Amino acid sequence: MKYDPKIHHRRSIRLKGYDYTQAGAYFITLCCQDRKYRFGKIVKSLIPHPTSDNTVPSPEWQVQDMVATMELNEFGIIAYNEWAKLAERFPNFELDVFQIMPNHMHGIIVLNDQNDAEKKAGIADIVGAYKSLVANACLAICKARNEILGKLWQRNYHEHIIRDERAYQNISTYIINNPSKWTEDKFYEQ
Repeated sequence: MKYDPKIHHRRSIRLKGYDYTQAGAYFITLCCQDRKYRFGKIVKSLIPHPTSDNTVPSPEWQVQDMVATMELNEFGIIAYNEWAKLAERFPNFELDVFQIMPNHMHGIIVLNDQNDAEKKAGIADIVGAYKSLVANACLAICKARNEILGKLWQRNYHEHIIRDERAYQNISTYIINNPSKWTEDKFYEQ
């Protein structure tokens, strides 16, 4: 169905009047279309605890903890690498904490002040370029295999302006710990 403004009421989820090109930190979440798992899986592995004398006891005597990590597949590696290269593409972008998850990604975008004549990239420019780069690279893989990719990304993205150090620390911790809390995540689907 074609977009019809009389019946389709799209409203912006951005903060009205806010300049998303200004320097600051922004928490971004991008979701795969229909929350489809595209980028890999969460794997859990055991971590042995060394003894007090720093030797590792025999396996039957070890106390072990589980750690969860994201295991990237081919598309996940693309998603990871393209995010890591964004600073090369956008001079006012600083790479910060990010995490590729099975069906979404979280990242903190830090925009710095650019005092030269270059056009400052805004959040929408950066997110749009990233989504396009990842989708095109994944599409190329599917075409080479004679497979159909379908729509990779959900239409929009979620953003949150990080206003202070405490918020930054909370969000950073959330992003870093996202794999270990995967089953509690709102994007988790079994």
